[in-house]
Amino acid sequence: MNKIKKTRKSHLLIFGSFLVFIGFLTLSWNYLLRMKNEVYSDMQIEMSDAQNSSDQRTLRLKVPISNNLPDDSSSTADDTPVVIPKPIDYSKYLGVLEIPRIGLKRGFFDVDNYYNNISYNVTLVRGSTMPDVENGNLVLMAHSGDAYISYFAFLYRLEIGDVAYVTYGGNRYFYRIVDIYTVPKVGVVRIRRNLDRTCMTLITCTKNDDTTQTVYILERE
Repeated sequence: MNKIKKTRKSHLLIFGSFLVFIGFLTLSWNYLLRMKNEVYSDMQIEMSDAQNSSDQRTLRLKVPISNNLPDDSSSTADDTPVVIPKPIDYSKYLGVLEIPRIGLKRGFFDVDNYYNNISYNVTLVRGSTMPDVENGNLVLMAHSGDAYISYFAFLYRLEIGDVAYVTYGGNRYFYRIVDIYTVPKVGVVRIRRNLDRTCMTLITCTKNDDTTQTVYILERE
């Protein structure tokens, strides 16, 4: 009889220990689950903040440089702030070069201006003549590449027959490309053009070639 009682008591102790163990696991699991949810929630907030920051950077990059922005363009439909570039004042330039095919519109200064420098702008080469001079040659040069001053970065996309415009002295002059060729990069550029035509010459480094420069000859029409 005593042996049976001892056996029952032993079973009760084992069962009680098992219940205590189950209770401990349950409490631990609930605690771990709550901590997991809190950490996951924090991660979601951080990811959301990162995504919002990325969207704003992308939005700023996508805002076009234009003088014709609508009056209500200062914010989007969801009130996300938009950075609006300051309109360019082209009146300060001696002239303005436009090449529609590559979306280029850039002013240039007089040869004696401090900012008539290839490190700042499209540069007017000394000895050039303006578009209103018959049989003259307006020579402009600028960097290519991917720097912020590489205003001629996309000239390599141009072909014979493409057009360009120069605004000067209140008039807009129309040019068409008639020749494209390369020359060695030795500090001197030989310009091949028809001396009986009014021309414009554009000069920049050749894409993917550090040893040559590309020359674009345009004739005024």
